[in-house]
Amino acid sequence: MVDDVSLRIMPGQVTCLLGPSGCGKSTTLRMIAGVEMQDSGEIWVDGKLVCDTVFRVPPERREIGLMFQDFALFPHLSVAGNVAFGLKGSKDEKRARVVELLEKVDLLQFINGYPHQLSGGEQQRVALARALAPRPRIMLMDEPFSGLDNRLRDGIRDETLTLLKEEDTAVLLVTHEPDEAMRMADEVALMRDGRIVQQGAPYNVYTRPADRAAVAFFSDANVLRATVTGALADTLFGQFLAPGVPDGTEVDIVFRPQHVRIDFDRAGNGPLPTPTDGVPARAVVQRARFMGHESLVEFRMDFDGSVLKATVPNVFLPPENTVMWLTVPRSRCFVFPA
Repeated sequence: MVDDVSLRIMPGQVTCLLGPSGCGKSTTLRMIAGVEMQDSGEIWVDGKLVCDTVFRVPPERREIGLMFQDFALFPHLSVAGNVAFGLKGSKDEKRARVVELLEKVDLLQFINGYPHQLSGGEQQRVALARALAPRPRIMLMDEPFSGLDNRLRDGIRDETLTLLKEEDTAVLLVTHEPDEAMRMADEVALMRDGRIVQQGAPYNVYTRPADRAAVAFFSDANVLRATVTGALADTLFGQFLAPGVPDGTEVDIVFRPQHVRIDFDRAGNGPLPTPTDGVPARAVVQRARFMGHESLVEFRMDFDGSVLKATVPNVFLPPENTVMWLTVPRSRCFVFPA
C-alpha cells in the first residue's frame, strides 16, 4: 500500500527509497516500471506522461531500466548476448555498445563466457551493463546488492555508482539498509507505512530527523521521557528547552550512543561541564563489548535505574560495576512529543 508518494528524480542523481520491509518501497518501483497500475496520481518521464488512472504506456516503452536482487541473467545466452538483449540497431551497433559497457565494468575478457562461469559480483556487473545498454532515462534498483557478501558489496556499489553517474542516469534505489543509503544517495526519501515521512540530503535526514522513529532507523537511540513545565523538561542530565509545548505534556528526549560523553576526570567533585553539556549524571557499567571499530558500553543510571548506551572509538572495555559520570551535549539531542 502506497499513499500520496511524490518523487522528482534528476539525471545523474541517485535518490534512495529507504525504509523497513513492507513499507511500500518495492510497490512504488513496480508502479513506476509499469508492472503495477496505481489507483490515483500520475507518472512522468522527461516531461511526458507515461501513466495515470486511464492512460498507460507499456513497460517496455518507458525507457526505464530495472535491476533486482535476482540478477535474472539468461543462462543459455553468453555475457555478450545478455548485455545485448533488448538492444535495437544493427549487429555492429549492438556489438559496439556491448563492448563499451563490458569495458566499463571490467568484464570484457568474459564477453564469450556464460553466467554460470562468473562469480556473484561479476554476474551483478553483467546485470548492470544489460540494464544500462538501452540508455534508459531512469534506472530502478530494488536492493540489487543484497545477494552479495560484505567483502564484495562496498566495492561493487562504488563501481556501480561511478558508472551510473557517467551514463547520467536518474536512479531510484530501494534499500532497507541505512548505510547503503548514506553511501550511495544524493537524496534520501524515508518511507514508513506507505508514506514518505522525510526527504532530503542524507546529512539533513540524519542530523534533523522528523521524529523519534527516524532517529532509531539510522542507529541505536537513547530515550529519556520527561514532562514539560514552563517550556522546560527535567531529566537526569538537567533541563531541556521545549518551546511551545504546553505544561504537563510528556516528551521524548532522544540522542544517539555516539553522542554520550564519558567524563573520565570526574570523581563526583571535579569541574562542572559547560552549560551546553548539561548536568553530569552518575552511572554504573553493566556491560561492555568491542564491536570492531568501536566499543559499546551499557550503563545503568543511578538517577532512575534506566539503561543508556554509549559508543567509544577503538577498544574501551571498563569492568562491570565501574562508576562513571556521563553528559549529553544539548546540540546532539532531539525533543519530540512522547
